[in-house]
Amino acid sequence: MRFERLLQQDIQITERLRLTNPDSRLKPIAIFLAHSGDSWFILLGLLIIWFLSVGLWRSMTALMAAGAVGLALVVLAIKFTIRRRRPEGKWGAIYRNTDPHSFPSGHAARTAMLAVIGLVIGPLWFGLLMLVWAPLVSLARVWMGVHYFSDIVAGILLGILAGVLVLQLAPWLSATFPYIF
Repeated sequence: MRFERLLQQDIQITERLRLTNPDSRLKPIAIFLAHSGDSWFILLGLLIIWFLSVGLWRSMTALMAAGAVGLALVVLAIKFTIRRRRPEGKWGAIYRNTDPHSFPSGHAARTAMLAVIGLVIGPLWFGLLMLVWAPLVSLARVWMGVHYFSDIVAGILLGILAGVLVLQLAPWLSATFPYIF
């Protein structure tokens, strides 16, 4: 009974956060933010930065990419174990067709992990930028109707945990794959 009540509250919070007005001026911004956390977009950006940089930026982007790939596997395993359907909606057909499960949010997990890594080893301005961007991406996923609020909360918590784990593994990764880091 308690679990059912929690699910109902989650649905109510989600419905209040959704952008339902098709003419909303916030919609293009929400769409941009919702897509900016896509794994292919992030990995492509990290790869470009990795190729063009040396030192801190090169090792940080390699660490972020390794974390993003590992985290994607964990998120998919959880999604296909829990199998929570995405909220009903029309926007985000690519997500609904390729990944019909919503819990936890991979976008929220990925961006939270990147923010943790950016805050710890990146320049302060970059870490702060990531700290602002990550929750906006997460909320945009709810605004656009492809996630429930609890999906992003779980994703953020998972991402923070993954970020801490990746940072703990960084010395081993650097020693094992020196040509990448």
